[in-house]
Amino acid sequence: MTAAVDDPTGPDDPPLGDASPLRLSFDGPLAVLTIDRPPENVFDRTMLDCWRRATDWVTRNPPRALLINARGRVVSTGLDVTILDELAQHGAEEFWAEQLGTIRALEALPCPTVFAAHGLTLTAAFEIALACDFLLAAKTARFGLVERRVAFIPSMGGVQRLAARAGLNRAAQLVMTGDFYRASTLADWGVVDSLFDAASFAEQARAFAMRLAHGPTRAHAATKQVLAAVRDGGVAAADAVLPRISGEVARTEDHRRAVEAFLAQGPLHETDYFGR
Repeated sequence: MTAAVDDPTGPDDPPLGDASPLRLSFDGPLAVLTIDRPPENVFDRTMLDCWRRATDWVTRNPPRALLINARGRVVSTGLDVTILDELAQHGAEEFWAEQLGTIRALEALPCPTVFAAHGLTLTAAFEIALACDFLLAAKTARFGLVERRVAFIPSMGGVQRLAARAGLNRAAQLVMTGDFYRASTLADWGVVDSLFDAASFAEQARAFAMRLAHGPTRAHAATKQVLAAVRDGGVAAADAVLPRISGEVARTEDHRRAVEAFLAQGPLHETDYFGR
């Protein structure tokens, strides 16, 4: 089965069918994953399986940038609680290990990843957003990790990734209160990277992602490697790997052509990195 795509760029067929609640499409160099089961875009087992398959596919066929968005009034009302009821008896550890594997695979993609939240974004969807490089939000959007309402904990990595962005105390406040938080509040906390007006949000979010897709792919991937080293081991760990990473980027055609263009045309040159 294949998704409806405009310009499939990988050797494998995209893994999602026309009836899938998650849609994969392409806008030139930009891959777009769209949550598409309104009105609530619930994360049931089908949705979670589609995320696993889609993430596996983009790992094998990395785009130049990935934009994640949603259709409908809300981004998602979160996890289907019947899953928690089923897992109360058996299989919880294995199930959540699999979901966390999807999050880690998304986080490890070599391309820039952008999550665009236009409305209410709860639990699983918020945890996916926290695994992306950039979280963009409409000024009217709201967010929450509300698992406390069923005496549970966010189990797709949201607690630790929220703490990495906002600090331990802010993460504890958001998770333990289970409240909804405005996008502006989370921007102040450093969780949301950019805010846009609701009326133009979709266009501005896509433009942001497209700018990354048109950028130097190898250099973006190298930046993500350095940031991963900081996350895992601090500045010293990043210093230890930086010479090797910089040496690898220095040998790329991206870098050579960009330096040549800079010297010939000045700092405002526009370099075509496609296919490099």
